[in-house]
Amino acid sequence: MSAPRVAVLVVAAAMATGGCAESVSGTPTWPGARIEQAVLSADDFPPGVIYDRVNTDPAATSEGSGGPPAMLSRPQGCSDGLTRVISASAERGAGSAAEYVVGYDGARIVMTVLSWPLDLDGLAAEAERCARFETFFDTASPGIPMTTTRLDIAGGQTLAYQQTMTLGSGESSVYFWFANVEASAVFGVAFPTSNPTIAVKAALPQTFLDVAAKQTDRLGVR
Repeated sequence: MSAPRVAVLVVAAAMATGGCAESVSGTPTWPGARIEQAVLSADDFPPGVIYDRVNTDPAATSEGSGGPPAMLSRPQGCSDGLTRVISASAERGAGSAAEYVVGYDGARIVMTVLSWPLDLDGLAAEAERCARFETFFDTASPGIPMTTTRLDIAGGQTLAYQQTMTLGSGESSVYFWFANVEASAVFGVAFPTSNPTIAVKAALPQTFLDVAAKQTDRLGVR
């Protein structure tokens, strides 16, 4: 785990030693405060959409975090390549990230606002390396074809991808969003998920791209 940001340490020290200090007016500038101000809330979504905040470390990968291991792949490492690029430059600790889940009938969207910038060049290179690959449940099973396709969106500091699995005669896709906003970032992923109990329907990838763009714009004005 990397060290917390200097600003967080300074604030913690001040709280520990200055219980009687006068309050200071102004806009909070330490990472955790900026992120909390920028995160979309339930009020930013149509009535009926399910919104939940997640209290986890979103920068953690399955490796060493107690989760299932990544699937085998050819080329090696493509099944979790984008996640590993994020983890390689991640900052962890209090205030480093805020995560929430949005549920529609047709999509489950997980959005994370980060206090540190993403390695967009590294993500683009990994996506290109894994434009076509195969995943395996085990060494004896046949490979499952996968493709990683960049989506055409505006924004020099934004990347979006569709990753599609072909299983038999059917296809299933997930969608990714990566955007840097100055020293912060937004990371999102959307899964096609049917839930008829939710009245609001999603159309992928457009609903996901709209949510991700709104979150990125909100971070940019903070």
